[in-house]
Amino acid sequence: MSRAAKQQLNDGPKIRKEKMIASKMIRIYCKKKHYGQELCEECRVLNEYVMTRLSRCKFGDEKTACAKCPIHCYTPVYRHKIKGVMRFSGPWMLLYHLLESIRHIPIPEKLRKPLSR
Repeated sequence: MSRAAKQQLNDGPKIRKEKMIASKMIRIYCKKKHYGQELCEECRVLNEYVMTRLSRCKFGDEKTACAKCPIHCYTPVYRHKIKGVMRFSGPWMLLYHLLESIRHIPIPEKLRKPLSR
């Protein structure tokens, strides 16, 4: 049995959310940097790579942010590319996708607990 066949793909809510946000960030990056309405070939390949890596994330719905993950599943080239995309697109996300940006911000544990009266 091949390695790919053994590995189960993740499609939980957290992975779907991560895929959606990454895809939106790549679209913003491509639109602003490469001036196209559709993804260019380079950005399309990056998007497919990110979707594949997220689907095969070892941690599934228990995953942390990729930057804080103990296992780097992106090759160095793609890690460098996606960092550049996120660095560029992050501020634009506030303009184009405000709610997703706010939901994506990690909330400290102290603030997650319900306030008692």
